[in-house]
Amino acid sequence: MGGTSTSSQTQTQSLAPYDPAKEGLTGILGGLTNLVPQAGLNSNQSGALGTITNNANTASSAFSPAVNSGTLGLLNGGGAKANDGAITQNLADYKGLLGSTASGANIGNNTALKAQLDAAAADTTNSINGQWAAAGRDFSPGNAQALARGITTAQAPVIAAQYNTDVANQLAAASSLYGAGNTTYGILNGNNATANQNFTNGVGTAGTTLDVNNFGANATLQAEAQKFGIPASQYATLLGAISPVAAQFGTQTGHSEGEQTMSGAQQFATIAQGLGSLWPKGNISFGAK
Repeated sequence: MGGTSTSSQTQTQSLAPYDPAKEGLTGILGGLTNLVPQAGLNSNQSGALGTITNNANTASSAFSPAVNSGTLGLLNGGGAKANDGAITQNLADYKGLLGSTASGANIGNNTALKAQLDAAAADTTNSINGQWAAAGRDFSPGNAQALARGITTAQAPVIAAQYNTDVANQLAAASSLYGAGNTTYGILNGNNATANQNFTNGVGTAGTTLDVNNFGANATLQAEAQKFGIPASQYATLLGAISPVAAQFGTQTGHSEGEQTMSGAQQFATIAQGLGSLWPKGNISFGAK
């Protein structure tokens, strides 16, 4: 034999604050209550945020054109190749001045050399012819042979010296052109490297340019976020301070419910105990003395 017994109870409890603490708690709650109207954005905070926004907008409008211009300039090489044409022209002019000398075209073509050779030939002719005339043999084959040898001997050193000078000038001109070419191409390559570096810098600056252009808008967003965040934080602080106190001194309501199953013996004992309570106490009389 089995059975089930169910019991349920509801309990309501009300707590009052500790009497000596009432006055202090009342004062704290009153102070917190007085702070609630002040939790919004005050005039000083609003003015400060407005100043930040105005400064950001002013800085953005003042600096953005210069930053934009500088970035575009870097992306176009930053002016590193601006003088490449003049540098190249300098080399071309230098080649024009030294080209014929470096090629050897001027060897033996010194116009000043002819005057020297003519002077040497005239002096030699006068000297030798005078000697042969004094001997009474002028215009003889020996005179002609001696004249030819004398002129050759007089002109040979001049011609040799000029030739050596022309060759030396040729080599020097060729070396100068080679050096000038290397120097010019080195400058041009350096300019190109600088232009490439400027381009790279321009690419890196592009992000900064965008940040500058967005500076005012971002500052405005940050200021507006603070306009909301400052009072929200204050309200959250007050709420966190007041809520535990309000919960502590409020009314608490609880409900509990349980179920119990009894065996047959337990049920019988319970029934028997109930019947026993109905049975008369003392001796029972059935009418006999």
